[in-house]
Amino acid sequence: MDSQTSQFAFDLFQQAETCDDAAELLATSLAGLKGAASARFVAVAVLDQGAWAVGAAEGAARSLPGELLSEALEQERPLELDGWLAVPVWQEPPPLVLVAHGADDSQQARRSGLALAAALRIVRERAELRRRRTRLEAIVQITQKWRGANQTEPLLVQMARAATQLLSADRASIFLWDRENHILVGRPALGVEGGELRIPDDTGVVGQVVRTGQAIRILREEDKPRLDPSLAKQVGYKVKTILCVPLVTSDGRRIGAFEILNKRRGDFTDEDERGLTELAAHAAVALENTQQFESLLAAHRQVVELAAQEIQLIGRCAAVEAIRSTVSRIANADLAVLILGENGTGKEVVSRLIHYSGRRRDRPFVAVNCAALTETLLESELFGHEKGAFTDAHQTHRGKFELASGGTLFLDEIGDLSPGGQAKLLRVLEEKVVERVGGSTPIPVDVRVIAATNQDLDEMVRKKRFREDLYFRLNVVTLELPPLRDRGDDVMLLAEQYLEEFCLRARRKTPKFSAAARKRMLTHRWPGNVRELRNLMERLAYLAPADRIEAGELDFILSAPRARAADVEPDLTLADATREFQIRYIHQAIERASGRMSRAAGQLGLHRSNLYRKMRQLEMDEADGE
Repeated sequence: MDSQTSQFAFDLFQQAETCDDAAELLATSLAGLKGAASARFVAVAVLDQGAWAVGAAEGAARSLPGELLSEALEQERPLELDGWLAVPVWQEPPPLVLVAHGADDSQQARRSGLALAAALRIVRERAELRRRRTRLEAIVQITQKWRGANQTEPLLVQMARAATQLLSADRASIFLWDRENHILVGRPALGVEGGELRIPDDTGVVGQVVRTGQAIRILREEDKPRLDPSLAKQVGYKVKTILCVPLVTSDGRRIGAFEILNKRRGDFTDEDERGLTELAAHAAVALENTQQFESLLAAHRQVVELAAQEIQLIGRCAAVEAIRSTVSRIANADLAVLILGENGTGKEVVSRLIHYSGRRRDRPFVAVNCAALTETLLESELFGHEKGAFTDAHQTHRGKFELASGGTLFLDEIGDLSPGGQAKLLRVLEEKVVERVGGSTPIPVDVRVIAATNQDLDEMVRKKRFREDLYFRLNVVTLELPPLRDRGDDVMLLAEQYLEEFCLRARRKTPKFSAAARKRMLTHRWPGNVRELRNLMERLAYLAPADRIEAGELDFILSAPRARAADVEPDLTLADATREFQIRYIHQAIERASGRMSRAAGQLGLHRSNLYRKMRQLEMDEADGE
């Protein structure tokens, strides 16, 4: 290699190290190539739509030897013919060949041409790496925004917009494959009513991509017959170039295709195809996650709907209609609600009805029985505890307030909450934050509180057994549920409803009540209220022998009216007779007080704790009261 060629190559590679554009390197090096090759004419030949054209040249213009250039490009090596030298640079569109004519030394010209071709490839590869890095960074930024998506429609629009911006295209659509119905659903589809295009999965380019899993580029007129003309007519849009790649999930399933149309300048390249393929890989994962989220959300909403349908406040009496009206007015408000009523009247049913009728219905409903919370367990159960907070705290535990956050917390038997528990509950209700036992971080909670009790809270406040400030905090809206004995014909309405449900489970025809049985049902005192009625209907569904329920069958199941206290069996010792009398008398007092032990104790001239002690001495079941 002579000194001039060596110097040209040295200068060329130095320039290639700092040059960012192959076209710029060509523009500044063609004159040097002409001198180093001692040629009369040098040029860059570009293959455009099957014909060779001069991209840039030094020297007098000449007609290019097309066959020589094509052969050099095909063989990927320099070729000489009749004073012409052709040195291929690259084959990727648009193919490029360096050409020289009239060189004094063909070997020197060949070496100079090879040097320039190598330098051009260095610049182009570095530029491609830089563009690829920039594109990957853009893809990462784009796809990070997709991670939080939980709805398919907005996500598809984001994906289409990102693809058109990234690849400088006019339009983009994502086609999802409905395999079962052999349909491709494209969204967004501009120019189509509803923005959605439905086509058979064996139609056009998209159908071929989905079925084969291979990307397709349409760049030339001879490829246009592969397009479905009916689609172009349907969208009212002239398609010039297409790039379409499959959407493939992480486990290899094809779920659709990603298509972009009409590149704004030039044709879609290999680099564009790589970019769209990478974007489609991220899109498939995001779509799969979003669809799974939507499926879970749909399933959750279906469960919520079923739960809401099962929560019914059955009854036509004026008191029930008033409760139903109040529930509809307060359901979407976050007001605290206090529900009063005897045991078994349906306080939890009403609390669930409030929850499922309001805007919190998709969030948790958490019920807590305050009577079961001892002073030592109260804080841990309601507010949670940190790991190691006490001896048995082997792991972090979220309390009921945290579990119910966003939803409803139902505090049943609120009247049985200890004084210390009342103070701690009041603080949380006022500050709307909890601190776990053993923790120091305040945790904000957003809960709607519904409390219920069968006790007389007004009386408890007067006797300093319930905090007045907590009472007013809970008692924003009060609902008092009537006992079943005061609801008239609702008894039979409820009975028939429950009996039908249980007979359906028992797989038997629902029996009818005789007139005498109806009268027996309506005259019963129902000390256990709706709960007692429901249990009775369950037993009848399985035990009633015929398709007609007679009064005698109810006598077998319903407890008969208790004998008068004075009707003590004869021939008993005084001690036994006294014991029998006390048992019956206490039963009557509890029944008169509708199961409210505090009231029954007052009628008997006892404190509530003394009444329970007496019942234990008489071996009575304390559940007869509460």
